Amino acid sequence: MSDFLDRVYLHNSVQTYLIALGFILVGFLVISFFKKSVLTRIARLTQKTSTSIDNFLVESLARFGVPALYIYVVYLGLNYLVLSERVSNIIEFATIVAVTILVIRLLSSTILLVLRGYIHRQENGEEKVKQLGGVMLIINIMIWGLGFLTLLDNLGYDVTTVVAGLGIGGIAVALAAQNILGDLFNYFVIFFDRPFEIGDFIIIDDKMGVVENIGIKTTRLKSLSGEQLVFSNSDLTNSRIHNYKQMQQRRVLFKIGVIYQTPYEQVQAIPRLLRQIVEEQEPVRFDRAHFSSYGDSSLDFEVVYYVLSSEYNTYMDVQQQINMRIFQEFSKRGIDFAYPTRTLFVVNEEQGSENHQPVRAL
Repeated sequence: MSDFLDRVYLHNSVQTYLIALGFILVGFLVISFFKKSVLTRIARLTQKTSTSIDNFLVESLARFGVPALYIYVVYLGLNYLVLSERVSNIIEFATIVAVTILVIRLLSSTILLVLRGYIHRQENGEEKVKQLGGVMLIINIMIWGLGFLTLLDNLGYDVTTVVAGLGIGGIAVALAAQNILGDLFNYFVIFFDRPFEIGDFIIIDDKMGVVENIGIKTTRLKSLSGEQLVFSNSDLTNSRIHNYKQMQQRRVLFKIGVIYQTPYEQVQAIPRLLRQIVEEQEPVRFDRAHFSSYGDSSLDFEVVYYVLSSEYNTYMDVQQQINMRIFQEFSKRGIDFAYPTRTLFVVNEEQGSENHQPVRAL
């Protein structure tokens, strides 16, 4: 038996191979026991808490810490053997690559947890979490890029030349894709500054619709007529946006005009009548009603009130009912609505007199 254990293969005896293998197997058993017993119990305890940080720590330890321990045990077991320089370099290279990948994934998961926690504390946090895809894509590209450079540096490569090359290439790409990069940066502006969010009804110039999707380059709206409107993020951040999400009430101003032949008593009573009609409606808060001005062909009255709802249909229902009641009350009192009129002066040269009569133009 001792002769068998003393046999040498590739500069190592059979006994040395068995010791290395036994170390690795014992290490795997210890790690497996730790994972199934200790981590499982800790995970059950953390599920009873209200915070998510402890859950994340346990999950991260299970997803990244345990694999790192497995890699470290294998690395130590193989290092016990006498290996050639080439094989040692390969093992070291594989270990560094594996650990770097685990660290990058851990860092990405940590950033994602922090962003989710930050967004969940905001209003409509669940909807905003859906927008994290584009942000995490950019963050992951940056993290993996830095991780790749760190890996090259740990492997002994000179990353200065690589960084310089990337810098020159980055300038060339930036010049060739200015609009795309501008939309990308404005995506971050929209995401963190939140001038609007998914589900908001917004108006940009003469276009309006409900925000359906906020992408890395474009934002999509569904218009009232049903078609999809696509805006670049740069256009949106450079435009004046009307966002109706925060509107709790709608201010309404409208004007009506009556003819100049309306008696003074009726003119005096019209503001009170308009106030009465507006106060009959729900949900409405009356503000004012005044005889505001003398128009070209009418006596003009101005009414202001508030609809205590942000719904456009509610506002239209209220305004329609007000218009119906005004028409009804004016008809009862014989008050005529004004419309554009023009007075023509006709001169009779034979009689040396002139007549004039109003002509109403429709």
